[in-house]
Amino acid sequence: MRIGTALAVTTSPADVVAAAADAARRGLDSFWTNQMPGGWDPLALLAVLDERPPEIGTAIVATYPRHPVALASEALTLQAARGGLTLGIGPSHAWFVEQMLGIPYTSPLRHTREYLSVLRPLLRGEAVRRTGEFFSVDAALTVSAPAPPVLMSALGPKMLELARELADGVVLTWITPEVVASRIVPAVTPGARVVAGVGVVLSDDPDAARERITREFGFAGDLPAYRDSLRRFGIGGIADTVIVGDQSHLAAELDRFRDAGATDVVLMPFGDAADRARILDVVTATR
Repeated sequence: MRIGTALAVTTSPADVVAAAADAARRGLDSFWTNQMPGGWDPLALLAVLDERPPEIGTAIVATYPRHPVALASEALTLQAARGGLTLGIGPSHAWFVEQMLGIPYTSPLRHTREYLSVLRPLLRGEAVRRTGEFFSVDAALTVSAPAPPVLMSALGPKMLELARELADGVVLTWITPEVVASRIVPAVTPGARVVAGVGVVLSDDPDAARERITREFGFAGDLPAYRDSLRRFGIGGIADTVIVGDQSHLAAELDRFRDAGATDVVLMPFGDAADRARILDVVTATR
């Protein structure tokens, strides 16, 4: 199982650059960042990383704000310039797409299917000519670069089915090893990437830590996609998906994700820079 780490783009670009360099010095396999509403652009940030692990990834880039031709061009440009890109995409959430951007959040499933049907051929260097429900495209790109793998954010059965058909795997968050083993791995293509983003807190007071996580991040559990998946999987809340405990507990939980079939765990350390360093110290020592 590969181990990576992620840093949200709500911090400064300098923090992202420093975190990627730290991940490289620790010998981690990957570094990921994401598109937060109102935050930095993830692909632009990945492009400026001079010191970084072999793989860099987005988890995720939202599809509705970016035309698939534009995203394909940007991704191939980054791949040609830097290499090692894995492109994680997904429809994001209605409150971001509709309320912040004023874009109709129409049928995320159909939208994502059509998006991938345009994006994947363009990444492979093929011309795309099609008129669909969401995109009318007659385009080809001249950027010469290996097509990056494409992962899809997917938790529900229909999205998982689409990922099996059109993506190279899935990128997940707010999940547990039990969910990976029972719901995700059986639904994806055998051998596909299963990238689990996992929050981590080192604490000798797990109950207090989970209360803090609920206060600070519990809103995510109210977003329809996460709310539905938590209910479907029988998880009480966001805090119940976070690894909370001491160093031995963290090591044991990573083993559980590996045994569940996750091909990758992307650690999302909670806390300040010192907390992040302590968490990654544990992971580095156990590799």
